Amino acid sequence: MRKGLKGIIFCLAILGLVMISTSFALAQEEAATTGGSAFPTAIVLGCSLLAAGVAIGFGAIGTGTGMGQATSGAVSAVGRNPDAQGKVLLTMMVGMAMTESIAIYALVISLAVLYANPFVKIIAG
Repeated sequence: MRKGLKGIIFCLAILGLVMISTSFALAQEEAATTGGSAFPTAIVLGCSLLAAGVAIGFGAIGTGTGMGQATSGAVSAVGRNPDAQGKVLLTMMVGMAMTESIAIYALVISLAVLYANPFVKIIAG
């Protein structure tokens, strides 16, 4: 357990360093081209990238878990009663389509955070 905790702390430290260095790099690049400070814009863009990744990640994890449970339940049901395969298959397909819509919603939210972010316009002016 202690070894796993050290790994999590190490990963979080590396993630923090990457986020900090990325925002500084973006700020320097923008300041060189426009002559102004773009540090707040770089932080908002970095946080937007992180939020988009987390949104699609959780959406994919939830969808994968749901589809796995649906498939497991359908296989168990068909194994117990092979005559009901048609009904079970139809119900499973409808349920999987509904579950897949969660991943599509997460994708839409992450794309909106990336490309239609209102905070960039507010901070950049």
